[in-house]
Amino acid sequence: MTSNDSKPKPDTTTTECRRCGTCCKKGGPSFHLEDKVLIEKGIILSKHLYTIRKGELSFDNVKGCILPASSDIIKIKGHKGSWTCVFFDEKNHECTIYDTRPMECRVLKCWDTREIEKIYAKNRLTRKDLISSIEGLWDLVEGHQKQCGYDLLTLFIDALNTDKKDDALKGILEIIEHDIKIRELVVQEAGLESDLTDFLFGRPITETIKMYGLKIEKNGEKYLLVPTGGTSLSG
Repeated sequence: MTSNDSKPKPDTTTTECRRCGTCCKKGGPSFHLEDKVLIEKGIILSKHLYTIRKGELSFDNVKGCILPASSDIIKIKGHKGSWTCVFFDEKNHECTIYDTRPMECRVLKCWDTREIEKIYAKNRLTRKDLISSIEGLWDLVEGHQKQCGYDLLTLFIDALNTDKKDDALKGILEIIEHDIKIRELVVQEAGLESDLTDFLFGRPITETIKMYGLKIEKNGEKYLLVPTGGTSLSG
């Protein structure tokens, strides 16, 4: 059997959207350069977006597995803590920005995914494309990426099972503390909306570290790193 033969066959029984909302409930679309105008014109606000940062573990919809992101992936947030796109009206089963929806939404056909597979990983929009010209703000984002990058975080996590465990643990906790403080800083000192931090700095590492089988607990002013279902590594 060839690799082409093993790919899912298009669903020839369906030829148009049935407005079931299934795709809208599985997570918002990723943005491409063609979608930049939607954000620049304020059609889609930055507070409705979050960033999967380079190196962060995420589910690749085409390959069907969890992989480190090769670049920024900017996505629409879910509604009230769910995966359902914030722009999906569940009561009426309709998209509230349908005429100005992002490219992935426009090309997606659930009965034949070949078109979206072609564009899925191409021309992805990044934070740099959107905010590199904003003086001061981009410096903060770059500084955060340098100190809290997933490449660095992964190195420390891998070292937890070596004789360098103590240094690795210290490095992880420093990354987490810096990630927390920079979010507080831009809200308290710069007056930015807290809703913007997931776009500017990606999802909090206190949440994404769960992908690595770890979680963060706080004991007073001290952060503790705990394996999922295990005993504190720093207690």
